[in-house]
Amino acid sequence: MTIETEPAVADPDEEALRAAVAAGPRPPRASAVSASLTFGWRALLKIKHVPEQLFDVTAFPIMFLLLFTYLFGGALAGSTGEYLQTLLPGILAMTVVFITIYTGVTLNDDIDEGVFDRFRTLPVWQPSIVVGALLGDAVRYTIASTIVVVLGLLLGFRPGGGVIGVLSAVALLLVFSFSLSWVWTALGFVMRTPESLMGVSMLILFPLTFVSNVFVDPETMPHWLEAFVDVNPFSQLVTAMRGLMHGTATAGDIGAVLFVSAVLVVVFGPVTMYLFHREN
Repeated sequence: MTIETEPAVADPDEEALRAAVAAGPRPPRASAVSASLTFGWRALLKIKHVPEQLFDVTAFPIMFLLLFTYLFGGALAGSTGEYLQTLLPGILAMTVVFITIYTGVTLNDDIDEGVFDRFRTLPVWQPSIVVGALLGDAVRYTIASTIVVVLGLLLGFRPGGGVIGVLSAVALLLVFSFSLSWVWTALGFVMRTPESLMGVSMLILFPLTFVSNVFVDPETMPHWLEAFVDVNPFSQLVTAMRGLMHGTATAGDIGAVLFVSAVLVVVFGPVTMYLFHREN
């Protein structure tokens, strides 16, 4: 009787195993800032591959400014040039605030496609996934702001606060928009589809932006509506931006916007991170 024996398994070549593994020292873990900037760069690269995403920061600002200036200027202010001095800061704020919705929409897309799950397994500071996306969107806000200001100057907008006033107004808008983006980021974890997120966001933004002091003086409104406009955080943002651009801003106007921005981050930042860690 022949006894079959299994062939001996050769021991793995230690030198071959070492050659297959990186010989250098393991790179250090990315810092929070580095990881956030990397994810921010990813958000910008998505624009490179899908340039249609720039429509909301190029076409919409131009359309809004031209439409409302020439539609309401003669009726409300007597001339489009005079109306533009009041309207442009409001249109600038409205344009950028509407763009913030896409922060949550993009996050919701990543979750739906499974990319988000891959990010969660990376050995990085986990909040950088969200913070980086917000930083990338801040670049888009800057592009939209630049387009509105340049077009306004071509149409006859003359800011009394000069270059410093305009830059300060844009900076304040970026702070507010960054803070507001945390709201849509939190909704991005809750809503099932990007379409539902878009619908809820519009339902929130339309009353805040249109029932405000962007187009008309609140004193012309009914008292109950004027009271709402006065406490509307978006109206406070527009008031502060107008003041900065025309050199009439007060510390109270700017402080109110910064306070609202801080509250949004303090409230929705932890909520977003809770939903982030709960996401499966």
